[in-house]
Amino acid sequence: MPPPPDIAATARLRAEMDLLSAIEKGEIVSQLTLTQKVGVSLGMVNALVKRAVGKGYAKMRQAPYKRYAYYLTPQGFTEKSRLVAEYLETSLDFFRTARGEYEAIFLDARWRAAPRILLVGEGELAEIAMLAAMAQGRRIAGLLCAQDAPAAFDLARIAAPNPGDLIIVTDQAAPQAAYERAAALAAPAGAVVIAPSFLRITPNRDALIRQLNTADQNGEE
Repeated sequence: MPPPPDIAATARLRAEMDLLSAIEKGEIVSQLTLTQKVGVSLGMVNALVKRAVGKGYAKMRQAPYKRYAYYLTPQGFTEKSRLVAEYLETSLDFFRTARGEYEAIFLDARWRAAPRILLVGEGELAEIAMLAAMAQGRRIAGLLCAQDAPAAFDLARIAAPNPGDLIIVTDQAAPQAAYERAAALAAPAGAVVIAPSFLRITPNRDALIRQLNTADQNGEE
């Protein structure tokens, strides 16, 4: 079985690929414009631009009004092609891993009797989970804690779970926070929260932090 995908590494790979694609035309742009095109923070764009220039993948020249024109070098075009191929391969592996784990959850006899299946988190993972559910003949009842989910998700917005509900984490941006948010709602309702292993959730994170803090305090004494 392949190792679980590193979501952060995949996101960075995509950001690098998108950055090189955004500057390949040599347009006069600011780093703020690149931030909007690439969809990451200004600090991340600054780091990616420095890396691209440092590696010889891109060059920049001064433009009017303290702006810069970025353009790819021949090495940059080669690197962009390599990143595209790597991203596609990584994305396919990620899709297979994610769908396989979600299907395993839906097949687990412990959850077969759940009155409702809810997702917490929108985006690509939610779409993969929905595909996995359909493949197993299961129905997703809604999105938990979703205030303004994308129109593509034709699902009910659920404010709180019911007893016995199965809540599945599908938030790839902040999976630990999504898990803890769902767990806080699930505990008093008697619902169950689970997450695929590739999200690397720590179910008892607060208890572990308290334990470490206590150990540190005892060590200082």
